[in-house]
Amino acid sequence: MQIAGSRIAVAGLGQSGLAVAEFLLARGAQVRVIDSRPLAELKEAGRAIERLGIPFELQSPEAFEGVDAIVISPGVPADLEELEAARRRGVPVLGEVELASEFLAGPIIGITGANGKTTTTALTGHILREVGIPAQVGGNIGAPVTGMIANSRPDQWNVLELSSFQLETIERFRAQVAVCLNVTPDHLDRHHSFENYANAKARLFETQTAGDFAVLNADDASCLEYGRRTRARTFWFSTTRAVGGGLWADEARLYFEGAPFLEIAGIPLRGRHNVENTLAAAGAAHLAGASLEAIAAAVRTFPGVEHRIEFVRRVGGVDFYNDSKATNVDATLKSIAAFPGGVWIILGGKHKGSPYTALREPLAGKGRAALLIGAAASLIAADLAGAVRLIQAGTLEAAVRSAFEEAQPGDTVLLAPACASFDQFENYEQRGRVFKSLVGSLEEGS
Repeated sequence: MQIAGSRIAVAGLGQSGLAVAEFLLARGAQVRVIDSRPLAELKEAGRAIERLGIPFELQSPEAFEGVDAIVISPGVPADLEELEAARRRGVPVLGEVELASEFLAGPIIGITGANGKTTTTALTGHILREVGIPAQVGGNIGAPVTGMIANSRPDQWNVLELSSFQLETIERFRAQVAVCLNVTPDHLDRHHSFENYANAKARLFETQTAGDFAVLNADDASCLEYGRRTRARTFWFSTTRAVGGGLWADEARLYFEGAPFLEIAGIPLRGRHNVENTLAAAGAAHLAGASLEAIAAAVRTFPGVEHRIEFVRRVGGVDFYNDSKATNVDATLKSIAAFPGGVWIILGGKHKGSPYTALREPLAGKGRAALLIGAAASLIAADLAGAVRLIQAGTLEAAVRSAFEEAQPGDTVLLAPACASFDQFENYEQRGRVFKSLVGSLEEGS
């Protein structure tokens, strides 16, 4: 892509959009930035583009005219009418990851999935660093891919968490090792159908070549389909059965090609789903050159990921866990499964298009109550009526206080919302931080 002297519009001024704008400006492009929000609402990004002197335009059909190319942030729908019109005019429309891939040095491990990709990405990066293999981590976690270009080098792995929003626009981006953990309904408000969502993730495997590796969950129907759609060599993992030439787990150990290499008790993460995540990370790290013995040692020292079944505090014998990253129903199911019972679960936020009925059975068996917050509260209440006690808390603060007042020693208060955060918070990280602050302020006996 010709950058110097080109007129390029950057759509969406989240973290990725700002990184793209700065990158293009530094390489001599004439940059304009576009967002659906006014400049006054963009906070840090707004201050940054004002400092850099980049023109800003509020989203409109006219804002996308008179440019040589458009780069869209992951948060901008690829089927936006203004973008479709630009394509009809012959203007190239690129995603942030696609742009970055032209300039990113070094091999890539790309990790996707409906759930578990943040933990698996962080764990893969941790393993590589612990065993002495150069690696940097980013994408949908930490730095945007564009922001990783400056620190990339040919002998260093780029371990990227990749969402469906990032993958739906790739054309030439290619991961030497591509991983998919699972595919369950998510972001249906954006992708409109499960098929579209699954196809977006499939792009990670469709752009691979015969010399690459696809690390896939043998227990997931979509992953089985990806294995048929990629030219890469498939490397399977499973938590239900032995798989030839791959990784699998029984109730006690992890195995590679039939040989045990790690006790499940040595994985410092709660839940059976984290056995699955560890298998995937071990497979990716092994393909990047790490020995199984070194992988096992590194897994044992992994500190976990913030906002992912993160133990916060025990107050009055009640444990508080932050799983703000559980932004869909399947993630919340996995979170509930990690606890034996006595759960006070905080649910709610921005609805993403999937029903909550799958939560009925596990909450009937393990739940003390579901404390409902945010815009989706009434939808959740309708789907869970009669399965578990429902408390209309409204806000996270009220939910924490109500749970603390009623929970008994041995119980667990779990933030696992099954929803996006954007109705009351900027993102799931802010929601998790607020939860931890609220829990930190609780006083025993109060």
